[in-house]
Amino acid sequence: MPSHFRRAAVVVAAAAATCALAVIPALAASAEVVPDPITFSADDAAISLTPIGSYDTGVFDESAAEIVAHYQDRLFVVSAKAGTVQVLDFADPSAVSETYEIASEGIANSVAIRKDGLGIAAFEAPTKTDPGHLVFFDARADEPTILGTVVVGAQPDNVVITPDGRFALTANEGEPADDFSTDPEGSVSIVRLSTPKVAASKQKDVSTADFHAFENGALPAGVRVFGPTPNGADHPVSRNLEPEYISVVGNTAYVALQEANAIAVVQIPSARVTGILPLGFKDHGVVPLDPSDRDNRFELRTYPGLHGVYMPDGIAAYQAGGSSYLVTANEGDAREWGSYVEGARAGALPICADSPLKGRTGNADLGRLNVTKELGFDAAKGCYSHLYAFGARSFSIWTTGGVQVFDSGSEFEEITYAANPDFVNSNHTEANRDGRSDDKGPEPENLTIGAVDGRTYAFVGLERVGGVLVYDITVPAESFFVTYLNNRDFSDNSGDLGPEGLSFIPAGESPTGTPLVAVANEVSGSTTLFEVAVTR
Repeated sequence: MPSHFRRAAVVVAAAAATCALAVIPALAASAEVVPDPITFSADDAAISLTPIGSYDTGVFDESAAEIVAHYQDRLFVVSAKAGTVQVLDFADPSAVSETYEIASEGIANSVAIRKDGLGIAAFEAPTKTDPGHLVFFDARADEPTILGTVVVGAQPDNVVITPDGRFALTANEGEPADDFSTDPEGSVSIVRLSTPKVAASKQKDVSTADFHAFENGALPAGVRVFGPTPNGADHPVSRNLEPEYISVVGNTAYVALQEANAIAVVQIPSARVTGILPLGFKDHGVVPLDPSDRDNRFELRTYPGLHGVYMPDGIAAYQAGGSSYLVTANEGDAREWGSYVEGARAGALPICADSPLKGRTGNADLGRLNVTKELGFDAAKGCYSHLYAFGARSFSIWTTGGVQVFDSGSEFEEITYAANPDFVNSNHTEANRDGRSDDKGPEPENLTIGAVDGRTYAFVGLERVGGVLVYDITVPAESFFVTYLNNRDFSDNSGDLGPEGLSFIPAGESPTGTPLVAVANEVSGSTTLFEVAVTR
């Protein structure tokens, strides 16, 4: 374990789419700041996190708080359970309250707010394989004020607004039907926005960047396309690729293709995918992990022949030293639709006799680890020579050309173990020890980036064990751990469970005058505000 980690003192501070508009009364909520949040910091940590307020929907494990965006003294929180965007007043962060909700047909997936108050929410259709839509609203208004709608691709999972405010982009994931009877195309919708007026775009302002150019053998080597093709020869690559999350640099968007283990490069003005960057694999023969939930221990160890598939979910971009970089939360995900199941326990797969993994797939080693069946199989021998686990249990920094300049290695497991060894690799729906070691460990889901006191930080949410990890990424290749805060009480499994979306609120936009991080938690249904304080 790195010597600069230490246990820290706990600090607690008190148009084709139909818009069915709903005005829902404000609900009472109980604070979800636990008495003793778990915190752990580097010896020389320059900042700290402190939970200062929370809003609790009271809805457990039904995705009642997923994505969060901010505008002035309001938080806009996506509730997939309710199919709405909840508008929360956090003028007093210790007493967050709901003011109203924005609702429409279908399931709410994402929300973004332009600096002038133009709000955009992404909704997937009631039949998720049908086209989704965007709802434009006025974030400045004191009551739900819908401005209009436009249709986009199937299952718009993420909506972002470009820094210049000229475009909105949606990552249209296009997942298959649950029975895998059909698989819509993945795509990126690009919507030209009204400027400077706060107004809805028209359908004519919507363009679609598709993946048709990568059919018929044109896909770069290393980009994963696999599984059934229910639509036959009708653009099978485009249907297999599933855009997940978007970051923007200038006129270029970088889109995480999670299951493909790649990042798509999209030219925004022309609505054209110009490239796909394969991310490669993590070598667990060098970088250790704890792979078993059935060995009665937590121990990081290496396994030559085992690899991690980065498969990022959240992605963000920032500038350092005059260059742009991409930052990814390497969650991992398996495809499982109808009778098709990508994953399997390593112990259930035949291992080649000459593989370094031979004899290492008992339950005390890799036997319980979930791996993909789609990589590492030697067809000539009828066995697996290598195994590939879902995700990398880390975050990474990449150049915009897809070259990795930093990865946090095994530090997420090291840090969470040092912070709370009795519940290392716990699940979120229940508190347990080692319960997720056989899957994706702490499971980094998403991240946000912010500047504090002249330094740049990544705030990474851990979906399963919970909490937010903070790294100083000012110098990308020399990034380092700063602090970890988990607002969770494992004794009764209360507090924040399942961090899903994060939003950094700069000091100049914060009602407290200090930087804040807002975190939406899909399992606990809570949205919590953390104050970022300079400690030295």
